[in-house]
Formats: sequence, structure tokens, C-alpha cells
Amino acid sequence: MPYMKKIILVITSFYLLQSGLAQSGAVSAKLHTLSPYFLFTASGTPSATLSTSRPKGDFTTDNTRQESFTIKMLVNFQPFSGEQTLLEVPGMITIKLRQADPENRDRQNYPAAKMQDGSLPVLEAGIILNAPGINLFTRQLEIGHPLASLKNPWGKHEVIVHFTKTHWTIYVDNELMDNDFVVGYPHWWHQRSWQINPAVVSEASLYLPGMNVERDNKRNIEQMPGLQYWTPRGHNSWVGDVATIYHDGRYHVFYLYDRRHHASKFGVGGHYFEHFSTTDFITWTEHEAATPIEEQWETIGTGSPFVYNNKLCISYGLHTSRIYPDSLTEYPDMLRYFNQHKKSGSFSSNPEEAYPSGATYSVSQDNVSNFKKSGALFHYSENPSVFTTPEGKLKMYANYKAKGTWESASLDSGWYCTDPDFPLGGDCTFDFRWGKYEYVVGGFTSLWRRTIGKNEPWKDIVAEGKDFYNGVGVPSVSPIGNGRYIMAGWMPITGWGGPFLIHELIQYPDGRIGTKWMKELIPATTDAVLLAKNVEQKNAFPVKDENFILTFDVVPQKKKNGKVALSFLPADGSNKKGCEMQINIAAFTAQYSDAVKDGFGEMQKSIRNGGNPSLVGNYAIENIMGVEKPFTVRILVKSNTKLGGTIIDTEIAGQNTLVTYRNGLNVDNILFNQERMDIHNLKIMKIVD
Repeated sequence: MPYMKKIILVITSFYLLQSGLAQSGAVSAKLHTLSPYFLFTASGTPSATLSTSRPKGDFTTDNTRQESFTIKMLVNFQPFSGEQTLLEVPGMITIKLRQADPENRDRQNYPAAKMQDGSLPVLEAGIILNAPGINLFTRQLEIGHPLASLKNPWGKHEVIVHFTKTHWTIYVDNELMDNDFVVGYPHWWHQRSWQINPAVVSEASLYLPGMNVERDNKRNIEQMPGLQYWTPRGHNSWVGDVATIYHDGRYHVFYLYDRRHHASKFGVGGHYFEHFSTTDFITWTEHEAATPIEEQWETIGTGSPFVYNNKLCISYGLHTSRIYPDSLTEYPDMLRYFNQHKKSGSFSSNPEEAYPSGATYSVSQDNVSNFKKSGALFHYSENPSVFTTPEGKLKMYANYKAKGTWESASLDSGWYCTDPDFPLGGDCTFDFRWGKYEYVVGGFTSLWRRTIGKNEPWKDIVAEGKDFYNGVGVPSVSPIGNGRYIMAGWMPITGWGGPFLIHELIQYPDGRIGTKWMKELIPATTDAVLLAKNVEQKNAFPVKDENFILTFDVVPQKKKNGKVALSFLPADGSNKKGCEMQINIAAFTAQYSDAVKDGFGEMQKSIRNGGNPSLVGNYAIENIMGVEKPFTVRILVKSNTKLGGTIIDTEIAGQNTLVTYRNGLNVDNILFNQERMDIHNLKIMKIVD
């Protein structure tokens, strides 16, 4: 045993020295994002100005409810302590610097970008909004960003805050840093005073109405991000519910753009569908939003993309009831129409009479992007999953304020309920067909299957313990040609919304579905370094890099017996915040649990036994496949300051995957523990994305 430890020490030392080896031949998938920079043009001179020689002043306005305004400032950021007010319009607007808590991620996730000394200076802009009759929204809306997210935090910068009837946005040097969605307006009065801090701000200009803003497409970020575990640009931006479709050789991803883990727009979400696509799964292109928020009453819920009359469309729900009571929306009239006619009616958006709510859709003008909202309200469901069958029929699974299966001859001619009792549950429901089977995925926890063409009931796959829930939240499944199917979704970090991820599906003759890594999305790595030819009991290995892939071979000593565990531990090697991934051959389970000092981690629950993989914490998957004979395990470990922790994505025997997120964990050591199992060929590869 001492001799073996020496061998392991030598091999590990070689890895630490060689972890910067040349990149392997793999090519990482990249997303070509839209420019985060914007151009500002004014239609006239500023309505008011301030300077170091005149740091206070008054201005007048003829309109006490301005639907837009812009404040532009030249600021010289310097190290500070405590809090500094940069500009103030008393009782309405405050722009300030403050030192935030480096350990408090709360809604803004400011610790995504700390200074080198660990401090966390942030720039914030708050505005008081008044929405008569809606007490919830008569309060301050605040946006901000950590200064460390700038390339050169200290020194002179141009800061712009811009208000429109739907957005409150802050820009630094023309780069969009943060925004939120408004309900209500600031009360300007006819005369207002304002002031700057001349020690930090040298000049400020106020534009009433606001300046014209357009994206600067000639300027973009230099480094294109990898796609697997991708999050949108920004310290507090995340991917929410995902809806996908493969159409005319192009795979489309629509996702609910989230800031602040559902806390935007005063907690109602303020979500809308962003959009990107690919034709080869290596080069991805971001498009303009498919359903941008354009009215204060809009906050958008999950729907589904579909093709109708040879046009690419996306259905979605208007969650207007999160902002206004149902009595002020179209919901009562839509429900009344259905009760009278036994089908849904088609209503047009007319906010002056009632705030639009329920199901609607947008249509691509070029069958790729460039979506235009229809303005039609075709159902009272606020999470409509519309799809076309291979026979060309329009169907819908209704969720949120409605349920059941619905059909219609056209989008706007009225929908009839054909099965009020199915789907049985789940939110954000998706349908797909594969071979002789049809499947329905019900949000976070439900999966059904039946044989196409047979008059048989839907089979509850979760109740059998043979589902494919593996930590991918609200999975959306699409065929992508050549008999391949992939599952896309998101994983939560510390709340609603998180990184985007895709796993590929495998179908077996009995209709069971397994999962594996999608080859096109495996990040590029350095060449593999052998850590150990044979791994002994309780072997520990230090790791140098935050992001890496481990591979090893497992040989059960006895058929249907034995287990292996791999613990991911922090620098001190303790089990505090550590995570254990365990494979139990006897039970045909795999799981994540808290790391333990001795033995194996506590047995976790699968989804049918009360576990919840969608929380990506501790859970189990059962009836795993391909482990009755020697098999290979691949584990991807990814960490960065925005995540504030570590993603661990495991593939077992190329047929089972499970993913977890461990808040606060930085992996510096890995520890093996096995029972009646032999472990061979342990290799590590640094991820170079």
C-alpha cells in the first residue's frame, strides 16, 4: 500500500505540472451573442444640466407623467468606503455607490464580480414609481451592478440611466449593465430640484423625453461563450423555462429570460422569451427577443414553439393576474365565453377595456427569427403548450388557470376540450413522438408514455421509476434529425432560473429513455492526464483547476453487487460543503448526497419516492442501465464566481446522467471509496473554455 501511494503521488504531481497541455482536437460549441452595447441620440438639447461649478439646480416639465427620460453623467470612480450619492432627484431618483456585502448574493448576485482585494463596490440607481390603485407597486425599483464587472473599474466612465414605459436601465460606457421592468411612473411635479456630488460627478444632463436608444451591432464582446451551462451576460441574468423545436434544419431554443431569480418587476418575474438557434450544434446564433416586454401589464409565462401554415410560431401565456386582479383582465370574459359556447373564443388585445391575459402567440416573419406578436388571445390558459400533430392537427395542453387536452381547426377559431383529465398534472407540458411511442413531459416531475395507434391509457413512467429526470428543469425534448433526440432545460442555482444545459436521449425497444452527454456540447479540454492506473480504497487526489472532466472505468467484482463513491471536497479536504456521487450496482441507483467523513453517503430518494431532482441538490435516480458489466463514468466539474458554487454533471455507462449544483463548493480534492468494485484508468482533463 505505501508503494501504491507513492505511485499516486508521482502521477498526481505530473498532472499538476502538466495541466496546461495543448488543447485536444474537440471544438467547443460557441454562442454568437447580440451586442450588449447601445447608441444614444438626442432629438434636441438637454432639458437641464449640472456641472462641478453648478452642482444643484431646478428644472420644469409640462408633463407630470413622463413616459421616458434619460440622465447622462460623467463619473470618476475612485476607491471609497461606505456609501456615496452621485445624483439625486429628491423623492424620485437616487444614483449611488456603496460597498455591498461580499457574501450576500440575495436577488442581485453582486458577488459575481468582486475586486481583487475581495471588496464589492456597486453602482445602483433607484426610482420611486407610483401606480394608483396598486399599492404593491408604489415603491422603489432598484437596479445596479458590481464595479468589478467593468474592464477598468476605477477612473472616468459615462453612466446613463434610461427610463421608458416598460424598462428602467443602467448603462456604463454604452454597455447595458442591468435593467428591470416598471409598473407605474415617477411623479415629476411641474418643478423639480436635482443635484450631483461634484467630488465624483463632473457633469450631468437630463433629457425629457428620453434619448433614442438602439443596439450598436458594430460593436460586440470579444469572447464568445460556450453553450453548455451557459447563462446570459450579466451578474444577475439566468435562463428560465426552455422551449425548443427543430424546423427546416435549424434547432431553436426559446427561454424565459430571468433576472434576480424571479424577483424582477417587484417579484412577478418580468419574464419574456429570448431566442437563439443553430444548424450544426457547434455555432449558435442569438436573435432578438421573440416576445419582448412592450407594455407594463406584460409578464410572460411558458408556452411552446410550433409550426402552423408553414410558419414558425411560439405560443405563450400572459401572466397578467400577477400584476392586476382577474376582474381587471380579459380572464372573466374569456371564461364566460367558454362556459356558454363550450369552446374558447378569440379576443383581441384592448388594454383600455381590460388588460390582456391568457394564451397568445407570435409569428416569425422569416421562419427563423423576427417574431411579431399576433395580439390575439385564443384561450384563458396562461401556460399554453401548442403543437401540431404529424397529421397536421393543432393540439394544446393547457396549464395554469386551465387543464386538459384541447384541439382546434385553427389558432383563432376556438379550442374544444377533448380530454379534461389529461395531462394529470405538471406545469409547462411538452409532447414528442419517437418511433412507435408518444411521450408527454409534465414540467418538473411528470412523464407519460403510450403506444401510437393503440387505444390504451397513458402510462405513468415516473410511477415505474423509469423516468429521465436528472436535474434538467422543465425539460423540452426535440428530434434533431438522423434519429437523434435531445433534452434542453435549466437548473436552479439559488432560486428560480440558472444555467442552460442539454443532454441527449437514448431510446430502447420497450420505449424506455436514457440520457447521455451530447457530443457536440462537451467542452474542449487539454489532453487527458492519467492520475492512476488502478484506484485503491480511500485514494485521494488533489485537483488544480476549477473546471475539469474526470473519466474512469468501473469493473464490478460480482454481478449486481458493489458500489463506488466519489467525493468532491474543498481545499481542507473536509466533508463540509462537500458532495458525494455514488453508484450502487446492487440497487441500480445513482445519487448525489452530502459528503461524509467515513463510509458512504446517506441513501437519497428518487423522484417517485419523494425526491426532487429539479432542485439539483441531493437526490437519486433509479433503474440505471448499463452497469451489469464493466462501464465508464465521466464527470464534468464547472465553477465560476457568478455561480457561487460548482456544477457536477455525471454520465454513467453512456446511458444515465445526473447533475447537481453545490452552493459555496470549490473542488480542490477528490476522494474515492468503493466496495466490491475495481476502478481503473482514472484520467483528468482541464476544460479550456
